[in-house]
Amino acid sequence: MRESMPVTSRTIAFLAAVLLAACQPTVKVEAPDKPIVINLNVKIEQEVRIKVEKEAEQLLEQREDIF
Repeated sequence: MRESMPVTSRTIAFLAAVLLAACQPTVKVEAPDKPIVINLNVKIEQEVRIKVEKEAEQLLEQREDIF
């Protein structure tokens, strides 16, 4: 008759490492198939106000009799 072999901590650690290595998820880094779109909604209100204010100033300087 054969005697049963005792399970050592090294054997358990080896089996655990093999099982864990087989269950690791795969991570893939891929470039997107569609281009990246960035929407920039910019208000140009200040630029328009400055132009209008400058035009109003010039008009007031030219025609002082308006007010």
